[in-house]
Amino acid sequence: MPTTPRLVLGPLLRHVDPVSATVWVETDRPCTVRVLDTTARTFRVQGHHYALVVVEGLVPGSTTPYEVHLDDVPVWPPARSPFPPSRIRTPGGPGPFRIAFGSCRYATPASADARDGIPPDALDCYAAQLAGMPQDRWPDALVLLGDQVYADETTPPTQAWMAGRRDLSQPPGPQAADFEEYTRLYRESWGDPEVRWLLSTIPSSMIFDDHEMIDDWNTSAAWRTQIEREPWWRTRITGGLTSYWVYQHLGNLSPAELADNATWQAMQGQDDAGPMLTAMAEGADGDPGAFRWSYVRHWDHVRLVMVDSRAGRVLAETDRKILDDAEFDWVEQALREAAADGVDHVLVGTSLPWLLPHAIHDVERWDETLAVRHSGRLLGRLAEQLRQAADLEHWAAFGQSFERLGRALVSVARGEAGRAPSTVLVLSGDVHHAYAAELVSPGGLRSRVHQLTVSPLHNQAPHAIEVGFRIGWSRWARALTGAITKAARVRRTGLEWSKQAGPFFGNELGELVLTGPDARFRLWATSRADDGSPVFTRVLDTELA
Repeated sequence: MPTTPRLVLGPLLRHVDPVSATVWVETDRPCTVRVLDTTARTFRVQGHHYALVVVEGLVPGSTTPYEVHLDDVPVWPPARSPFPPSRIRTPGGPGPFRIAFGSCRYATPASADARDGIPPDALDCYAAQLAGMPQDRWPDALVLLGDQVYADETTPPTQAWMAGRRDLSQPPGPQAADFEEYTRLYRESWGDPEVRWLLSTIPSSMIFDDHEMIDDWNTSAAWRTQIEREPWWRTRITGGLTSYWVYQHLGNLSPAELADNATWQAMQGQDDAGPMLTAMAEGADGDPGAFRWSYVRHWDHVRLVMVDSRAGRVLAETDRKILDDAEFDWVEQALREAAADGVDHVLVGTSLPWLLPHAIHDVERWDETLAVRHSGRLLGRLAEQLRQAADLEHWAAFGQSFERLGRALVSVARGEAGRAPSTVLVLSGDVHHAYAAELVSPGGLRSRVHQLTVSPLHNQAPHAIEVGFRIGWSRWARALTGAITKAARVRRTGLEWSKQAGPFFGNELGELVLTGPDARFRLWATSRADDGSPVFTRVLDTELA
Protein backbone atom coordinates (compact mmCIF):
# COMPACT_ATOMS: atom_id res chain seq x y z
CA MET A 1 0.00 0.00 0.00
CA PRO A 2 1.42 3.42 -0.90
CA THR A 3 2.27 5.63 2.04
CA THR A 4 1.22 8.92 0.41
CA PRO A 5 -2.42 9.94 0.95
CA ARG A 6 -4.52 10.30 -2.17
CA LEU A 7 -7.25 12.81 -2.97
CA VAL A 8 -10.37 10.75 -3.74
CA LEU A 9 -12.80 13.59 -4.44
CA GLY A 10 -12.69 17.36 -4.37
CA PRO A 11 -11.63 19.91 -3.56
CA LEU A 12 -15.04 21.57 -3.38
CA LEU A 13 -15.08 25.27 -2.63
CA ARG A 14 -18.19 25.71 -0.49
CA HIS A 15 -19.09 28.59 1.81
CA VAL A 16 -17.33 31.84 0.87
CA ASP A 17 -17.88 35.21 2.54
CA PRO A 18 -15.77 38.40 2.37
CA VAL A 19 -13.12 37.10 4.80
CA SER A 20 -13.38 33.28 4.89
CA ALA A 21 -13.95 30.15 2.84
CA THR A 22 -14.47 26.45 3.43
CA VAL A 23 -12.88 23.77 1.26
CA TRP A 24 -14.14 20.15 1.39
CA VAL A 25 -12.18 17.05 0.37
CA GLU A 26 -12.41 13.28 0.52
CA THR A 27 -9.16 11.33 0.95
CA ASP A 28 -8.26 7.65 0.92
CA ARG A 29 -6.83 7.58 4.48
CA PRO A 30 -6.35 9.74 7.57
CA CYS A 31 -4.13 12.73 6.95
CA THR A 32 -3.69 16.46 7.48
CA VAL A 33 -5.14 18.63 4.74
CA ARG A 34 -3.67 22.07 4.03
CA VAL A 35 -5.19 24.87 1.98
CA LEU A 36 -3.15 28.08 1.88
CA ASP A 37 -1.90 28.44 5.48
CA THR A 38 -4.76 26.54 7.13
CA THR A 39 -4.78 22.86 8.08
CA ALA A 40 -7.48 20.42 9.16
CA ARG A 41 -7.33 16.80 10.21
CA THR A 42 -9.57 14.34 8.38
CA PHE A 43 -12.56 12.75 10.10
CA ARG A 44 -13.81 9.22 9.43
CA VAL A 45 -17.33 8.06 8.53
CA GLN A 46 -17.82 4.32 8.03
CA GLY A 47 -14.31 3.80 6.68
CA HIS A 48 -14.21 6.93 4.50
CA HIS A 49 -12.13 10.01 5.26
CA TYR A 50 -13.09 13.66 4.81
CA ALA A 51 -11.94 17.11 5.82
CA LEU A 52 -13.43 20.58 5.84
CA VAL A 53 -10.76 23.25 5.87
CA VAL A 54 -11.92 26.64 7.18
CA VAL A 55 -9.72 29.32 5.63
CA GLU A 56 -9.93 32.69 7.40
CA GLY A 57 -8.22 36.05 7.13
CA LEU A 58 -9.08 36.59 3.45
CA VAL A 59 -9.47 40.07 1.97
CA PRO A 60 -12.90 41.22 0.73
CA GLY A 61 -13.07 41.46 -3.05
CA SER A 62 -9.87 39.45 -3.50
CA THR A 63 -8.93 36.52 -5.71
CA THR A 64 -6.53 33.97 -4.22
CA PRO A 65 -5.30 30.88 -6.10
CA TYR A 66 -4.93 27.84 -3.86
CA GLU A 67 -3.48 24.34 -3.78
CA VAL A 68 -4.40 21.31 -1.67
CA HIS A 69 -1.69 19.44 0.25
CA LEU A 70 -2.14 16.10 2.04
CA ASP A 71 0.50 15.59 4.70
CA ASP A 72 2.44 18.41 2.96
CA VAL A 73 2.35 16.64 -0.42
CA PRO A 74 0.67 18.73 -3.18
CA VAL A 75 -2.25 16.84 -4.73
CA TRP A 76 -4.26 19.64 -6.34
CA PRO A 77 -4.29 20.96 -9.00
CA PRO A 78 -3.45 17.81 -10.95
CA ALA A 79 -0.37 17.83 -13.13
CA ARG A 80 -0.92 19.05 -16.68
CA SER A 81 -4.44 20.23 -15.91
CA PRO A 82 -6.09 21.92 -18.92
CA PHE A 83 -8.02 24.22 -16.57
CA PRO A 84 -7.00 27.51 -14.92
CA PRO A 85 -5.82 27.35 -11.29
CA SER A 86 -8.52 26.93 -8.67
CA ARG A 87 -9.06 30.13 -6.71
CA ILE A 88 -11.05 31.64 -3.88
CA ARG A 89 -12.82 34.84 -4.92
CA THR A 90 -14.42 36.68 -2.02
CA PRO A 91 -17.47 38.97 -2.39
CA GLY A 92 -16.99 42.71 -2.32
CA GLY A 93 -15.24 43.37 -5.59
CA PRO A 94 -16.42 45.59 -8.45
CA GLY A 95 -18.81 44.47 -11.15
CA PRO A 96 -22.02 42.43 -11.14
CA PHE A 97 -22.70 39.49 -8.86
CA ARG A 98 -23.28 36.38 -10.97
CA ILE A 99 -25.08 33.23 -9.88
CA ALA A 100 -25.29 30.02 -11.90
CA PHE A 101 -28.04 27.58 -10.95
CA GLY A 102 -29.86 24.43 -11.95
CA SER A 103 -30.84 20.97 -10.76
CA CYS A 104 -31.12 17.29 -11.64
CA ARG A 105 -27.73 15.94 -12.74
CA TYR A 106 -27.82 12.25 -13.54
CA ALA A 107 -24.35 10.78 -13.01
CA THR A 108 -21.79 12.00 -15.52
CA PRO A 109 -21.74 11.55 -19.32
CA ALA A 110 -18.94 8.96 -19.29
CA SER A 111 -20.90 6.61 -17.02
CA ALA A 112 -24.42 7.11 -18.39
CA ASP A 113 -25.82 4.57 -20.82
CA ALA A 114 -25.32 5.97 -24.34
CA ARG A 115 -28.52 4.21 -25.41
CA ASP A 116 -30.48 6.66 -23.26
CA GLY A 117 -29.53 9.45 -25.65
CA ILE A 118 -29.16 12.06 -22.91
CA PRO A 119 -28.08 15.46 -24.34
CA PRO A 120 -24.69 16.93 -23.34
CA ASP A 121 -24.13 17.76 -19.67
CA ALA A 122 -24.81 21.46 -19.00
CA LEU A 123 -22.29 21.62 -16.12
CA ASP A 124 -19.55 20.09 -18.27
CA CYS A 125 -20.31 22.56 -21.06
CA TYR A 126 -20.40 25.46 -18.62
CA ALA A 127 -17.03 24.51 -17.14
CA ALA A 128 -15.48 24.31 -20.60
CA GLN A 129 -16.93 27.72 -21.44
CA LEU A 130 -15.63 29.33 -18.22
CA ALA A 131 -12.14 27.94 -18.71
CA GLY A 132 -11.78 30.08 -21.84
CA MET A 133 -13.30 33.26 -20.37
CA PRO A 134 -11.78 36.09 -18.28
CA GLN A 135 -12.18 35.33 -14.59
CA ASP A 136 -14.13 38.52 -13.94
CA ARG A 137 -16.97 36.95 -15.97
CA TRP A 138 -17.02 33.72 -13.95
CA PRO A 139 -19.97 33.30 -11.58
CA ASP A 140 -19.57 34.22 -7.93
CA ALA A 141 -21.78 31.34 -6.81
CA LEU A 142 -23.21 28.05 -8.04
CA VAL A 143 -26.60 27.01 -6.63
CA LEU A 144 -27.52 23.34 -7.08
CA LEU A 145 -31.22 22.81 -6.40
CA GLY A 146 -31.56 19.08 -5.93
CA ASP A 147 -30.89 15.64 -7.35
CA GLN A 148 -27.13 16.01 -7.26
CA VAL A 149 -27.11 12.19 -7.31
CA TYR A 150 -29.74 9.65 -8.32
CA ALA A 151 -30.01 6.91 -5.72
CA ASP A 152 -32.91 5.24 -7.53
CA GLU A 153 -31.57 5.44 -11.12
CA THR A 154 -28.04 4.10 -11.16
CA THR A 155 -25.70 3.71 -14.13
CA PRO A 156 -24.46 0.43 -15.67
CA PRO A 157 -20.94 0.81 -14.17
CA THR A 158 -22.40 1.44 -10.71
CA GLN A 159 -24.76 -1.52 -11.02
CA ALA A 160 -21.83 -3.75 -11.98
CA TRP A 161 -19.95 -2.51 -8.89
CA MET A 162 -23.02 -3.10 -6.69
CA ALA A 163 -23.35 -6.64 -8.01
CA GLY A 164 -19.89 -7.36 -6.63
CA ARG A 165 -21.05 -6.68 -3.07
CA ARG A 166 -24.68 -7.90 -2.94
CA ASP A 167 -27.41 -9.73 -4.84
CA LEU A 168 -29.22 -7.23 -7.05
CA SER A 169 -32.16 -9.57 -7.49
CA GLN A 170 -33.10 -8.75 -3.89
CA PRO A 171 -34.61 -5.37 -2.85
CA PRO A 172 -33.68 -2.61 -3.30
CA GLY A 173 -32.19 -4.07 -6.46
CA PRO A 174 -29.98 -1.77 -8.57
CA GLN A 175 -30.61 1.22 -6.31
CA ALA A 176 -28.40 2.63 -3.58
CA ALA A 177 -28.79 0.51 -0.47
CA ASP A 178 -26.54 2.13 2.14
CA PHE A 179 -23.93 4.79 2.88
CA GLU A 180 -21.19 2.87 1.07
CA GLU A 181 -23.15 2.87 -2.16
CA TYR A 182 -23.93 6.57 -1.80
CA THR A 183 -20.21 7.31 -1.66
CA ARG A 184 -19.94 5.61 -5.05
CA LEU A 185 -22.71 7.84 -6.47
CA TYR A 186 -20.98 11.04 -5.35
CA ARG A 187 -17.63 9.86 -6.67
CA GLU A 188 -19.22 9.08 -10.03
CA SER A 189 -21.16 12.35 -10.25
CA TRP A 190 -18.47 14.75 -9.04
CA GLY A 191 -15.41 12.95 -10.38
CA ASP A 192 -15.34 13.97 -14.04
CA PRO A 193 -12.61 16.54 -14.80
CA GLU A 194 -14.87 19.42 -15.90
CA VAL A 195 -17.22 19.32 -12.94
CA ARG A 196 -14.42 18.60 -10.49
CA TRP A 197 -12.60 21.75 -11.59
CA LEU A 198 -15.81 23.80 -11.60
CA LEU A 199 -16.65 22.79 -8.03
CA SER A 200 -13.10 23.57 -6.95
CA THR A 201 -13.25 27.19 -8.05
CA ILE A 202 -16.91 28.35 -7.87
CA PRO A 203 -18.47 28.40 -4.37
CA SER A 204 -21.45 26.04 -4.28
CA SER A 205 -24.67 25.96 -2.27
CA MET A 206 -26.81 22.80 -2.38
CA ILE A 207 -30.12 21.34 -1.30
CA PHE A 208 -31.53 17.85 -1.84
CA ASP A 209 -34.58 16.62 -3.71
CA ASP A 210 -36.37 13.30 -3.95
CA HIS A 211 -34.04 11.25 -6.17
CA GLU A 212 -31.22 11.65 -3.66
CA MET A 213 -33.32 9.34 -1.48
CA ILE A 214 -36.03 7.85 -3.72
CA ASP A 215 -38.58 9.10 -6.24
CA ASP A 216 -41.63 10.67 -4.53
CA TRP A 217 -39.77 10.98 -1.22
CA ASN A 218 -42.28 12.18 1.41
CA THR A 219 -45.14 12.64 -1.04
CA SER A 220 -47.83 11.82 1.55
CA ALA A 221 -48.66 9.98 4.75
CA ALA A 222 -49.81 7.01 2.68
CA TRP A 223 -46.49 6.95 0.85
CA ARG A 224 -44.61 6.99 4.18
CA THR A 225 -46.68 4.11 5.48
CA GLN A 226 -45.95 2.05 2.37
CA ILE A 227 -42.21 2.72 2.25
CA GLU A 228 -41.65 2.11 5.96
CA ARG A 229 -42.94 -1.44 5.52
CA GLU A 230 -39.94 -2.18 3.29
CA PRO A 231 -37.18 -3.90 5.30
CA TRP A 232 -34.43 -2.16 3.29
CA TRP A 233 -35.76 1.39 3.73
CA ARG A 234 -34.22 2.21 7.12
CA THR A 235 -30.67 1.55 5.89
CA ARG A 236 -31.39 3.43 2.67
CA ILE A 237 -32.75 6.62 4.26
CA THR A 238 -30.10 6.77 6.99
CA GLY A 239 -27.36 6.19 4.41
CA GLY A 240 -28.86 8.88 2.18
CA LEU A 241 -29.19 11.51 4.90
CA THR A 242 -25.77 10.70 6.38
CA SER A 243 -24.12 11.04 2.98
CA TYR A 244 -26.03 14.25 2.29
CA TRP A 245 -24.80 15.69 5.59
CA VAL A 246 -21.19 14.79 4.77
CA TYR A 247 -21.07 15.59 1.05
CA GLN A 248 -23.48 18.52 0.81
CA HIS A 249 -24.90 20.00 4.01
CA LEU A 250 -21.61 20.43 5.88
CA GLY A 251 -20.34 22.79 3.21
CA ASN A 252 -23.53 24.85 3.31
CA LEU A 253 -22.63 26.12 6.77
CA SER A 254 -20.63 29.25 7.55
CA PRO A 255 -17.67 29.14 9.97
CA ALA A 256 -19.87 30.67 12.68
CA GLU A 257 -22.58 28.06 12.06
CA LEU A 258 -19.99 25.28 12.19
CA ALA A 259 -18.84 26.57 15.56
CA ASP A 260 -22.44 26.39 16.84
CA ASN A 261 -23.36 23.11 15.14
CA ALA A 262 -23.77 20.45 17.81
CA THR A 263 -23.27 17.54 15.41
CA TRP A 264 -20.08 18.97 13.92
CA GLN A 265 -18.64 19.82 17.29
CA ALA A 266 -19.48 16.40 18.75
CA MET A 267 -17.63 14.72 15.87
CA GLN A 268 -14.30 16.32 16.68
CA GLY A 269 -11.87 13.77 18.02
CA GLN A 270 -14.12 10.76 17.44
CA ASP A 271 -12.59 7.68 15.90
CA ASP A 272 -15.58 7.13 13.60
CA ALA A 273 -18.46 9.59 13.31
CA GLY A 274 -20.59 7.04 11.46
CA PRO A 275 -22.75 5.83 14.38
CA MET A 276 -23.44 9.37 15.55
CA LEU A 277 -24.40 10.54 12.05
CA THR A 278 -26.62 7.48 11.58
CA ALA A 279 -28.44 8.37 14.80
CA MET A 280 -28.75 11.97 13.57
CA ALA A 281 -30.21 10.74 10.27
CA GLU A 282 -32.71 8.48 12.05
CA GLY A 283 -33.86 11.38 14.19
CA ALA A 284 -34.10 13.77 11.25
CA ASP A 285 -36.18 11.31 9.24
CA GLY A 286 -38.49 10.47 12.12
CA ASP A 287 -39.20 14.01 13.31
CA PRO A 288 -39.36 16.93 10.83
CA GLY A 289 -38.58 19.36 13.63
CA ALA A 290 -35.48 17.53 14.84
CA PHE A 291 -33.09 18.94 12.25
CA ARG A 292 -33.10 22.05 10.05
CA TRP A 293 -31.63 21.57 6.59
CA SER A 294 -32.61 25.07 5.42
CA TYR A 295 -29.93 27.77 5.59
CA VAL A 296 -29.01 31.30 4.51
CA ARG A 297 -26.25 32.65 2.26
CA HIS A 298 -25.16 36.29 2.70
CA TRP A 299 -23.70 37.76 -0.51
CA ASP A 300 -23.08 41.48 -0.26
CA HIS A 301 -26.28 43.03 -1.71
CA VAL A 302 -27.85 39.60 -2.35
CA ARG A 303 -29.43 37.19 0.16
CA LEU A 304 -30.28 33.53 -0.51
CA VAL A 305 -32.68 31.70 1.79
CA MET A 306 -32.41 28.01 0.89
CA VAL A 307 -35.54 26.11 1.87
CA ASP A 308 -35.78 22.35 2.44
CA SER A 309 -38.98 21.27 0.70
CA ARG A 310 -38.53 17.50 1.25
CA ALA A 311 -37.30 16.32 4.63
CA GLY A 312 -39.24 18.76 6.82
CA ARG A 313 -42.72 17.93 5.56
CA VAL A 314 -45.72 17.38 7.79
CA LEU A 315 -47.77 14.68 6.07
CA ALA A 316 -50.97 14.23 8.09
CA GLU A 317 -53.77 14.65 5.54
CA THR A 318 -55.63 17.16 7.68
CA ASP A 319 -52.53 19.33 8.20
CA ARG A 320 -50.19 18.88 5.22
CA LYS A 321 -47.21 21.26 5.18
CA ILE A 322 -44.01 21.57 3.15
CA LEU A 323 -42.29 22.69 6.39
CA ASP A 324 -43.33 22.37 9.99
CA ASP A 325 -44.34 25.58 11.72
CA ALA A 326 -41.04 26.10 13.54
CA GLU A 327 -38.99 25.88 10.36
CA PHE A 328 -41.43 28.06 8.45
CA ASP A 329 -41.12 30.64 11.25
CA TRP A 330 -37.36 30.50 10.67
CA VAL A 331 -37.79 31.04 6.91
CA GLU A 332 -40.08 34.02 7.46
CA GLN A 333 -37.62 35.52 9.93
CA ALA A 334 -34.76 35.07 7.45
CA LEU A 335 -36.80 36.88 4.79
CA ARG A 336 -37.65 39.73 7.17
CA GLU A 337 -33.98 40.10 8.12
CA ALA A 338 -32.99 40.27 4.47
CA ALA A 339 -35.48 43.08 3.91
CA ALA A 340 -34.40 44.86 7.10
CA ASP A 341 -30.77 44.70 5.93
CA GLY A 342 -31.75 46.52 2.74
CA VAL A 343 -30.40 44.01 0.22
CA ASP A 344 -31.20 44.58 -3.46
CA HIS A 345 -32.18 41.01 -4.26
CA VAL A 346 -33.86 38.39 -2.06
CA LEU A 347 -33.54 34.85 -3.41
CA VAL A 348 -35.46 31.82 -2.20
CA GLY A 349 -33.98 28.49 -3.23
CA THR A 350 -36.34 25.51 -3.15
CA SER A 351 -35.97 22.35 -5.19
CA LEU A 352 -39.68 22.36 -6.07
CA PRO A 353 -41.21 25.26 -8.04
CA TRP A 354 -43.52 27.50 -6.06
CA LEU A 355 -45.36 28.83 -9.14
CA LEU A 356 -46.26 26.05 -11.58
CA PRO A 357 -48.08 26.17 -14.91
CA HIS A 358 -51.62 27.21 -14.02
CA ALA A 359 -53.38 24.00 -15.07
CA ILE A 360 -50.92 21.82 -13.17
CA HIS A 361 -51.26 24.05 -10.10
CA ASP A 362 -55.05 23.61 -10.28
CA VAL A 363 -54.77 19.83 -10.59
CA GLU A 364 -52.49 19.61 -7.55
CA ARG A 365 -54.82 21.76 -5.45
CA TRP A 366 -57.84 19.74 -6.64
CA ASP A 367 -56.16 16.43 -5.85
CA GLU A 368 -55.14 17.53 -2.36
CA THR A 369 -58.65 18.80 -1.65
CA LEU A 370 -60.20 15.46 -2.61
CA ALA A 371 -57.60 13.46 -0.67
CA VAL A 372 -58.27 15.47 2.48
CA ARG A 373 -62.05 15.73 2.11
CA HIS A 374 -62.49 12.04 1.38
CA SER A 375 -59.66 10.60 3.47
CA GLY A 376 -60.20 6.92 4.21
CA ARG A 377 -62.89 6.55 1.54
CA LEU A 378 -62.76 5.39 -2.06
CA LEU A 379 -62.45 8.85 -3.62
CA GLY A 380 -59.69 9.76 -1.20
CA ARG A 381 -57.79 6.58 -2.05
CA LEU A 382 -58.16 7.31 -5.77
CA ALA A 383 -56.84 10.84 -5.21
CA GLU A 384 -53.86 9.38 -3.38
CA GLN A 385 -53.15 6.96 -6.21
CA LEU A 386 -53.23 9.84 -8.70
CA ARG A 387 -51.01 11.94 -6.44
CA GLN A 388 -48.30 9.28 -6.42
CA ALA A 389 -48.64 8.24 -10.06
CA ALA A 390 -48.52 11.81 -11.43
CA ASP A 391 -46.04 13.28 -8.90
CA LEU A 392 -48.58 15.80 -7.61
CA GLU A 393 -46.46 16.88 -4.64
CA HIS A 394 -45.11 20.37 -5.31
CA TRP A 395 -45.89 23.49 -3.26
CA ALA A 396 -49.35 23.62 -4.84
CA ALA A 397 -50.12 20.19 -3.35
CA PHE A 398 -49.45 21.61 0.12
CA GLY A 399 -52.02 24.40 -0.08
CA GLN A 400 -51.44 26.09 3.25
CA SER A 401 -47.67 26.17 2.70
CA PHE A 402 -48.11 27.59 -0.81
CA GLU A 403 -50.21 30.40 0.59
CA ARG A 404 -47.94 31.02 3.57
CA LEU A 405 -44.87 31.39 1.36
CA GLY A 406 -46.90 33.70 -0.87
CA ARG A 407 -47.80 35.92 2.08
CA ALA A 408 -44.17 36.07 3.19
CA LEU A 409 -42.87 37.01 -0.26
CA VAL A 410 -45.63 39.57 -0.84
CA SER A 411 -44.81 41.15 2.52
CA VAL A 412 -41.17 41.53 1.51
CA ALA A 413 -42.12 42.82 -1.94
CA ARG A 414 -44.44 45.43 -0.43
CA GLY A 415 -41.71 46.71 1.87
CA GLU A 416 -43.55 45.72 5.04
CA ALA A 417 -40.42 44.27 6.66
CA GLY A 418 -37.97 46.96 5.53
CA ARG A 419 -36.88 48.52 2.27
CA ALA A 420 -38.44 46.57 -0.58
CA PRO A 421 -35.71 44.88 -2.63
CA SER A 422 -35.52 45.31 -6.38
CA THR A 423 -36.39 41.66 -6.96
CA VAL A 424 -37.67 38.66 -5.05
CA LEU A 425 -36.59 35.56 -6.98
CA VAL A 426 -37.67 31.97 -6.34
CA LEU A 427 -35.09 29.57 -7.83
CA SER A 428 -36.21 25.98 -8.42
CA GLY A 429 -35.67 22.82 -10.44
CA ASP A 430 -37.19 19.31 -10.39
CA VAL A 431 -39.65 19.49 -13.32
CA HIS A 432 -37.19 18.81 -16.19
CA HIS A 433 -37.76 21.99 -18.12
CA ALA A 434 -37.12 25.70 -17.70
CA TYR A 435 -39.44 28.69 -17.54
CA ALA A 436 -39.80 32.15 -16.02
CA ALA A 437 -43.03 33.38 -14.43
CA GLU A 438 -43.86 36.62 -12.63
CA LEU A 439 -46.29 37.31 -9.80
CA VAL A 440 -48.75 39.98 -11.00
CA SER A 441 -51.32 39.99 -8.19
CA PRO A 442 -52.00 41.02 -5.44
CA GLY A 443 -51.27 44.69 -5.96
CA GLY A 444 -49.02 47.02 -4.04
CA LEU A 445 -45.81 45.16 -4.96
CA ARG A 446 -42.76 47.40 -4.96
CA SER A 447 -40.46 44.50 -5.89
CA ARG A 448 -40.77 42.30 -8.95
CA VAL A 449 -41.40 38.70 -7.86
CA HIS A 450 -40.28 35.95 -10.24
CA GLN A 451 -40.29 32.16 -10.33
CA LEU A 452 -37.20 30.94 -12.23
CA THR A 453 -37.11 27.20 -12.84
CA VAL A 454 -34.13 25.44 -14.49
CA SER A 455 -33.94 21.66 -14.86
CA PRO A 456 -32.24 19.36 -15.76
CA LEU A 457 -28.48 19.84 -15.87
CA HIS A 458 -27.96 16.32 -17.19
CA ASN A 459 -31.03 14.20 -17.81
CA GLN A 460 -34.01 14.31 -20.11
CA ALA A 461 -37.74 14.64 -19.78
CA PRO A 462 -39.99 11.84 -21.00
CA HIS A 463 -42.11 12.97 -23.92
CA ALA A 464 -45.27 12.77 -21.80
CA ILE A 465 -43.84 15.28 -19.32
CA GLU A 466 -42.89 17.66 -22.12
CA VAL A 467 -46.38 17.49 -23.57
CA GLY A 468 -47.98 17.90 -20.15
CA PHE A 469 -46.03 21.02 -19.24
CA ARG A 470 -46.61 22.64 -22.61
CA ILE A 471 -50.34 22.06 -22.21
CA GLY A 472 -50.19 23.21 -18.59
CA TRP A 473 -49.49 26.80 -19.62
CA SER A 474 -52.26 26.92 -22.24
CA ARG A 475 -55.40 29.01 -21.76
CA TRP A 476 -57.76 26.19 -22.68
CA ALA A 477 -56.16 23.83 -20.14
CA ARG A 478 -56.42 26.47 -17.46
CA ALA A 479 -60.08 27.02 -18.31
CA LEU A 480 -60.73 23.30 -18.04
CA THR A 481 -58.92 22.80 -14.73
CA GLY A 482 -60.47 25.99 -13.40
CA ALA A 483 -63.91 24.55 -14.04
CA ILE A 484 -62.95 21.27 -12.37
CA THR A 485 -61.62 22.98 -9.25
CA LYS A 486 -64.68 25.18 -9.06
CA ALA A 487 -66.97 22.18 -9.29
CA ALA A 488 -65.01 20.50 -6.47
CA ARG A 489 -65.21 23.67 -4.35
CA VAL A 490 -61.42 23.98 -4.19
CA ARG A 491 -60.35 27.11 -2.36
CA ARG A 492 -58.89 29.52 -4.90
CA THR A 493 -55.65 31.37 -4.31
CA GLY A 494 -55.54 35.15 -4.29
CA LEU A 495 -52.22 35.05 -6.12
CA GLU A 496 -51.94 35.47 -9.86
CA TRP A 497 -48.91 34.94 -12.07
CA SER A 498 -48.07 35.01 -15.75
CA LYS A 499 -45.52 33.10 -17.80
CA GLN A 500 -42.72 35.35 -19.03
CA ALA A 501 -40.62 32.83 -20.96
CA GLY A 502 -40.60 29.14 -21.81
CA PRO A 503 -41.10 26.33 -21.47
CA PHE A 504 -37.63 25.27 -22.64
CA PHE A 505 -36.63 21.60 -22.79
CA GLY A 506 -33.25 19.89 -22.82
CA ASN A 507 -30.21 20.12 -20.56
CA GLU A 508 -29.97 23.67 -19.24
CA LEU A 509 -28.22 26.02 -16.84
CA GLY A 510 -29.48 29.37 -15.58
CA GLU A 511 -27.51 32.52 -14.81
CA LEU A 512 -28.44 35.59 -12.80
CA VAL A 513 -26.50 38.78 -13.41
CA LEU A 514 -27.18 41.19 -10.53
CA THR A 515 -25.79 44.71 -10.85
CA GLY A 516 -27.01 46.95 -8.06
CA PRO A 517 -30.81 46.96 -8.37
CA ASP A 518 -30.69 45.60 -11.94
CA ALA A 519 -31.18 41.91 -12.64
CA ARG A 520 -30.99 39.73 -15.74
CA PHE A 521 -31.84 36.06 -16.25
CA ARG A 522 -29.94 34.09 -18.86
CA LEU A 523 -30.61 30.52 -19.86
CA TRP A 524 -28.09 28.24 -21.55
CA ALA A 525 -28.99 24.97 -23.27
CA THR A 526 -26.93 22.13 -24.69
CA SER A 527 -27.19 20.40 -28.04
CA ARG A 528 -24.94 18.49 -30.41
CA ALA A 529 -23.20 19.66 -33.56
CA ASP A 530 -23.31 17.56 -36.72
CA ASP A 531 -20.11 15.82 -35.63
CA GLY A 532 -21.62 14.95 -32.22
CA SER A 533 -19.60 17.47 -30.21
CA PRO A 534 -21.40 19.42 -27.45
CA VAL A 535 -22.77 22.89 -28.20
CA PHE A 536 -23.69 25.38 -25.45
CA THR A 537 -26.09 28.10 -26.58
CA ARG A 538 -27.74 31.03 -24.82
CA VAL A 539 -31.45 30.67 -25.51
CA LEU A 540 -32.80 33.43 -23.27
CA ASP A 541 -31.58 36.77 -21.96
CA THR A 542 -34.29 38.74 -20.20
CA GLU A 543 -34.52 41.62 -17.75
CA LEU A 544 -36.00 40.92 -14.32
CA ALA A 545 -35.80 44.43 -12.82
